[in-house]
Amino acid sequence: MTEIKDLHKKSETIFDLARKYPTKTYVELEAYRDADRQEESDSIPLTESQKSQEELEPIKKGACITAEIKKDKASHLQNELDRTKKENNDLFLRIAELTEVEESHRKMNGKLQERLTEVEEDNKKMALQIEDKINRMRKSGM
Repeated sequence: MTEIKDLHKKSETIFDLARKYPTKTYVELEAYRDADRQEESDSIPLTESQKSQEELEPIKKGACITAEIKKDKASHLQNELDRTKKENNDLFLRIAELTEVEESHRKMNGKLQERLTEVEEDNKKMALQIEDKINRMRKSGM
């Protein structure tokens, strides 16, 4: 029982390390704690099942499967984030292009509307002129 208490006393938390070494950064303290944990894990003997597993599939010393999975997941998430950011950027560029096209269409539509109004006015004037000429021709007897 005293061995377990001694073991807990040896495994210091980041808070304990920060009080012990106030000038160190969090990253430095984390590295120190990880090195201490690695040293401790190297000193623990393998169980019988681990030994038999070692024969079937050697376990790399210092390789933490959970950490590898986390690295793979983090890598996958980073790739996903990068892809999403690129897609988002592409969409913003497409929106900018479409906004430019919309603006040019508005200008063109405005000009066409002005031209249409002019043509309609000219058409009314011509219709009045033709009607006037037809009326004069009728009066003249044609």
